Amino acid sequence: MDRRSERTRIRQVKPRKSRVGAAFALLGIIVVLVAAGAVAGWWYVFERVEHGPVEAGTPVTIEIPEGATTASIAIQLAEHGIVPNANRFRLESRRADADGRLRAGEYDLYTGMSYEEAIAALLEGPAITYVTVTIPEGYVIEQIAARFEEAGIPAEEFERLAHAGYAEFPRDYLQGAFEDKLEGYLFPKTYRVVEGSTARDVIEMMLDQFEIEIASADVDAARARGFDLHEIVTMASMIERETKVADERRLVSSVIHNRLDIGMRLQIDATIEYVLPGTRFRLTYADLEIDSPYNTYRNAGLPPGPISSPGLASLQAACDPADTSYLYYVLTSEDGSHTFTETWEEFLRAKERSKEVFGQ
Repeated sequence: MDRRSERTRIRQVKPRKSRVGAAFALLGIIVVLVAAGAVAGWWYVFERVEHGPVEAGTPVTIEIPEGATTASIAIQLAEHGIVPNANRFRLESRRADADGRLRAGEYDLYTGMSYEEAIAALLEGPAITYVTVTIPEGYVIEQIAARFEEAGIPAEEFERLAHAGYAEFPRDYLQGAFEDKLEGYLFPKTYRVVEGSTARDVIEMMLDQFEIEIASADVDAARARGFDLHEIVTMASMIERETKVADERRLVSSVIHNRLDIGMRLQIDATIEYVLPGTRFRLTYADLEIDSPYNTYRNAGLPPGPISSPGLASLQAACDPADTSYLYYVLTSEDGSHTFTETWEEFLRAKERSKEVFGQ
């Protein structure tokens, strides 16, 4: 082989070494990029602030519901700025073996907590615990007391205070109420009661809620008709007990108002049921003769006080009755709806239809 061939062979080998070096260089670049991507991914998933910078140390109250997962708790904490990143919280919770042990309740936390601090607080549990108590519309004092007794508040003490009325709770609008009891003013709704509350605490809370709710009813319109607040609540309590269909509240209210306008006795069954023990579907003729100021079959005008705790819709209906000439109504459907009539003859025909439906 001559020297020219040797030089040619050498020139052919050199490019091969150059390609191998380039391949290693490219591989190095790829490794660097992957590593950088991994770091960026870690930061994005586990370190980034999810809802923008939040000033640390700001008090935040949050509610962790029963059965909440670590993931949902993490999202809630991050949304309020308590911790910066939900995914990182989940990771730290898993590391701390806290999954499934974070406690429900209301917490007073603050923004900018460390993950360890937030996890420790949720493991310890809230400083204040609550009991949820639902009071349905139309309940009377004794029924309300029984509901709160389930939450650890003695029914006997609740009833004693509720029947004492103004003497124990001297609010202006309660002064002069019949028998001075709180019937009608203990507003029905779902309450979150601080564990360890007393009967007085709960009643104060319910009276506060009544004041909030009655402010949204058109009380001035009812006053312009000549009714005071006690009479409005009394009418609303009858409407509450007489109706099961929401659209009928203002119609029942119109019957009450129309009868009062012409001096006709109200003859509201619910007022008699209020003073009779137990519950009954139909009143007997003997029931209608009971000697009680609540007997609106024997006594003219409104009963002396409310017969239940009305909700806002019934309070509004008492203030704003429908514009009708109805004087009568009778239950004619199993869904609780009534037939309303203007005349006695129409009422009798509706009553026959009621007997066909209910067999009485």
